[in-house]
Amino acid sequence: MKILVATDMEGITGVTTWDHVAPGHAEYARFRRLMTQDVNAAICGAFDAGADEVIVADGHWNGSNILVEELDPRAGLNSGSPSPFSMMQGIDESVNGVFFIGYHARNGSQNAILDHTWSSKTVANVWLNDVLTGEYGLNAALAGHFNAPVVMVSGDQTACAEAADLLGAMECAIVKQATGRYAAECLSPETTRKLISAAAMRATTRLKNGDAPKPFVLKKPICVAVEFFTSDMADRAALMPGSQREGTRVSWIGQTMDAAYRAFRALVTLASSG
Repeated sequence: MKILVATDMEGITGVTTWDHVAPGHAEYARFRRLMTQDVNAAICGAFDAGADEVIVADGHWNGSNILVEELDPRAGLNSGSPSPFSMMQGIDESVNGVFFIGYHARNGSQNAILDHTWSSKTVANVWLNDVLTGEYGLNAALAGHFNAPVVMVSGDQTACAEAADLLGAMECAIVKQATGRYAAECLSPETTRKLISAAAMRATTRLKNGDAPKPFVLKKPICVAVEFFTSDMADRAALMPGSQREGTRVSWIGQTMDAAYRAFRALVTLASSG
């Protein structure tokens, strides 16, 4: 059994401000270590429950946050940027299940630490087939393209609830209770490691027993639509061949989720290039 641990940083233990997750800030070094510890807890839980292989995707910022020298040596690490599948690098037909570690809620969510969708400076909203979603939906749909379900998530209570509402009754490890965008009641790293490891064990066991959530598979054709914060961002995104624009919303329609995922990334890259 092979598990992909897809990671982000805003939902990591103790994170409450952008300073904690921004390379170059004094606080970043401390929180990338906490990120590595959260990931290790998930890896440990997966192996303890019988996983044969674990691969990690470093999905925050430029993909070079996890401390490889402190990573559980049983796991492989996809690091660096750009990579073909970004936050989901390593996903393919051999993956049996996916963990989301350190995830955050979509942009505009209430009581959600550092809520945003992909880019806090560029993207206001994202829809997949007219369903409003966050990064969890985009990444789960890509996993579904490869027939892999998302079986676990860690983050604040709002991120976990949004993911479970869309993807099904997965295992959740709530590492903090958000009371605003920059405030939360945080649990200690010792406590959260235990929560994450236990959730990973349950998720892996459910995969083995055949009672995990089903893969998130979208009906074809697949429409990905992005609402940008400003019109000049939409101006640039609309240069994407095959795109359609309505105000600050730019959409693209295709037949496969892997193509839609790449199209989404291209739209955002164009919009951010000004």
